[in-house]
Amino acid sequence: MKKELGIARCGLACCLCSENDKCYGCQSDSCPDKEWCFNRKCSTEKGFVACYECGKTECREGMLVKIKPLGFTEFARRYGIDELTVCLEKNERNGIVYHRSGIIGDYDDFTNIEDLIEFIKIGNGQ
Repeated sequence: MKKELGIARCGLACCLCSENDKCYGCQSDSCPDKEWCFNRKCSTEKGFVACYECGKTECREGMLVKIKPLGFTEFARRYGIDELTVCLEKNERNGIVYHRSGIIGDYDDFTNIEDLIEFIKIGNGQ
């Protein structure tokens, strides 16, 4: 885990991303997607660090159309960004993989946000 890369504006975990050897996260000015990323533009325009700070909980724009970033964003909204990072780090130590095949990993097997949030909290039960 590269904690210094943190969590993306859309909720994805830059700190665990398999691409983080050539990307410095979406909070940096060197973000490769900064020109087109809806969530980066929207949160920046509104003065938010990330989508989890926004009160528009029903938003499904940009990356928030996908369960993983939406679930991570909602987790951060409820429990805080520090707790999200703590849980992701604990889960990584317990063998949960963020990107197993390409950009698909253990957090991608969900169709329900509440199930994903619970998985983030308790991992594989360890």
